[in-house]
Amino acid sequence: MTKPPTSNLTSSPPSPPSRDKKWHQHITIDLFLSVLNRTLLHPWFACMAVLSLRAQATPYTDLSFILATIYASLLTILALARAVNHRIAYGLPRSVDLNEEVVVVTGGASGLGLLIARIYGLRGVSVAVLDVKEVAEIEGWSDEVAGVEYYRCDIGSRREVEWALGRVKKELGTPTVLVNCAAARINGQSLLSLPAEAFQRTIRTNLLAVFNTCQVVLSGMLSAPNGGTIVNVSSVLGQLHAAGLSDYSASKAALSALHKTLEAELRVSGDYEKVKMLLVETGQLSTPLFNWIQTPSNFFAPILEPVQVAQEIVAAIDEGRGGVIRLPAFAALARWYAVFPAGLQRIARWLSGIDHAVTRASPARPPSDSVAALQNLQSDSESVDTD
Repeated sequence: MTKPPTSNLTSSPPSPPSRDKKWHQHITIDLFLSVLNRTLLHPWFACMAVLSLRAQATPYTDLSFILATIYASLLTILALARAVNHRIAYGLPRSVDLNEEVVVVTGGASGLGLLIARIYGLRGVSVAVLDVKEVAEIEGWSDEVAGVEYYRCDIGSRREVEWALGRVKKELGTPTVLVNCAAARINGQSLLSLPAEAFQRTIRTNLLAVFNTCQVVLSGMLSAPNGGTIVNVSSVLGQLHAAGLSDYSASKAALSALHKTLEAELRVSGDYEKVKMLLVETGQLSTPLFNWIQTPSNFFAPILEPVQVAQEIVAAIDEGRGGVIRLPAFAALARWYAVFPAGLQRIARWLSGIDHAVTRASPARPPSDSVAALQNLQSDSESVDTD
């Protein structure tokens, strides 16, 4: 597919800001688990232990050889079980040809969306960024990068979404990859003090916008030769529901439900091999969306750098697979929280400090969180940051 000439809005996005971390903040449970998964808990490592024992002529009946064999067998069986489980749940990966893909990123002016757009733009892929901001308002959006086009669009408006994606189809081609990264700014207020307009704005950006984009692009993906991929960035807060985030948690829980419902519909219609669904549920990201909140425990709930999540998403898209990405490690365990007895749930919340993370940070929130400012935030109703 021949790409159109780069427009004046094509640009090199600025790198998202990140917090300066002290050395001890890099020591997290995720680091230990990553090392273990690449060594002691990796099947190849266990198999090498068995081979090393045989190289020393260790008898088959020796206890060390028996234990090493059992250990290697268990790890191998678990690895195969995970592969089979993923195959049954999400099917075979679709064929991906980056020369033919058209990537649409909502909320791509900063944060996670910016990184994904930039990665694909630098690789020569046709990329369309949809964001509510005017291009002149985006700091550093000036240097040209081939393949990246910027479309000013309020994705909460169905009319604007249809107009923007119509232009994308005309200028770049049929969208085959949709990455929904746009998210409303955090209000951080209790239900009693949260203005109704702010709640509606969060639902509009975090939920209605995803419905709009998914519905508009889906028919084109189904008719595309290699199908397509839909990525929805949700949050672990959709499952844990922290105090002070009633609007945000409700919208993210609904987003995850919407994603899973669409996934089920594709499976029933027989199109799940054609269109791959990827749900991303993360903890706190080091983006402007959550920069004013201090994580209750950096060891168990570390703040993620956007590049970590971007790498996982891009790898999944490139491989043509669907599924669920949960980062950091505690996000993968959060789904088990609901099966705990109510008493244990309350103890876990008290120990983690999740219900005080937002309320304690409230005095440090940006001025935009006041009621008066919230009513004037229409231009900022879609932040390009993620959880």
